[in-house]
Amino acid sequence: MALVDTKKMFEMAYKNGYAIGAFNVNNMEITQGIMGAIAEEKAPLILQISKGARDYADMEWLMSMIKTAVKQNPDIPIAVHLDHGDKLETCERFLNEGGTSVMIDGSHLPYEENLALTKAVVDMAHAKGAPVEAELGQLGGIEEDVVGVEDVSAHLTDPNQAVDFVKRTGCDSLACAIGTSHGAYKFKTEPKLALDILEKVAAKLPGFPLVMHGSSSVLKEFKDLINKYGGSMPDAMGVPESAITEAAKLAVCKVNIDTDLRMALTAKIREVFYKKPAEFDPRKYLGPGREAIKAMVKHKLQVLGCAGKAAECM
Repeated sequence: MALVDTKKMFEMAYKNGYAIGAFNVNNMEITQGIMGAIAEEKAPLILQISKGARDYADMEWLMSMIKTAVKQNPDIPIAVHLDHGDKLETCERFLNEGGTSVMIDGSHLPYEENLALTKAVVDMAHAKGAPVEAELGQLGGIEEDVVGVEDVSAHLTDPNQAVDFVKRTGCDSLACAIGTSHGAYKFKTEPKLALDILEKVAAKLPGFPLVMHGSSSVLKEFKDLINKYGGSMPDAMGVPESAITEAAKLAVCKVNIDTDLRMALTAKIREVFYKKPAEFDPRKYLGPGREAIKAMVKHKLQVLGCAGKAAECM
């Protein structure tokens, strides 16, 4: 089938209490690893493209890989989503280049400015038939060009403000700040997420899809491998997977995952280089990295509850 947007996915995810994995892609191995897992688990998929990915690989190259993935997996609904769009022109160009949905991130702006920017993107995207994700409240951490706040507890989403924001902008989904953070170094101790915010927003906006950003779990398996084979990630800690599963039952229909992909790939490359220092064939170290991504994504699909749900999202 052709590329789809996120509307049907979110409708079914909300109705049936699971979330769609939104995985960031930067190169062929990451894309193939994700698709290998998706094909085996028969799950709906959102492939995200960030500014960093476009700068690194070029949108045309990325879309060519994605179109091949679509051709080879006609029974899987696949959406191509702009991650953290920074302005109207970025979002419009992304849709013109083949994307099927966009996120506009005005969360760092004063409320009325965020609202105005989001409304402008919604008007543009809806005219093209594409849905828009917005963000209210701010996360911590750092991911590419996105720099979060230091005290996430002081920048959580206000449920009452969320209602006003959705009503006035017409956005199609909303990323809520509930204490998560971008990147690998999210927390020094296990976080206590403000899941009550999700409950309150869901109660005030029944049927409206919510989104979790900064939701990689920084899996210990990969952190230990990276450190064992020459890396240094002593304080890396992410979002507990139990919290992600719980959030998926509280109106969260999309969960962003990027750091875990990077860690899986890096861990296996480091392992190969350490055990086989004479290795110079990229296929011999990128291949194991690709397989690690596949295994990790298969695991995440179970955590999210979307494995086996592809057919109902078509």
